[in-house]
Amino acid sequence: MIVPIKVKDVKDIEQINHIVSRYDFDIWIHGKSGMADAKSILGLFVLKLSEPLTLVVPDDVNYKKLFKELEPFLVIG
Repeated sequence: MIVPIKVKDVKDIEQINHIVSRYDFDIWIHGKSGMADAKSILGLFVLKLSEPLTLVVPDDVNYKKLFKELEPFLVIG
């Protein structure tokens, strides 16, 4: 599953990292500048927040609870 995600600042990065760290499946954030493991706070700081970013999770996991927690950051439309 690929969903656009908006990350404005360091506070958003910290909140997203805190949420995704509780899940036992892989969660990535991709951008033009590269991709980062969303559970790696250092990896997230490599991404350029000014570019479009997408959240990537495996299709075969139950991501509904994750998406509910990340709702303020997801761009679903």
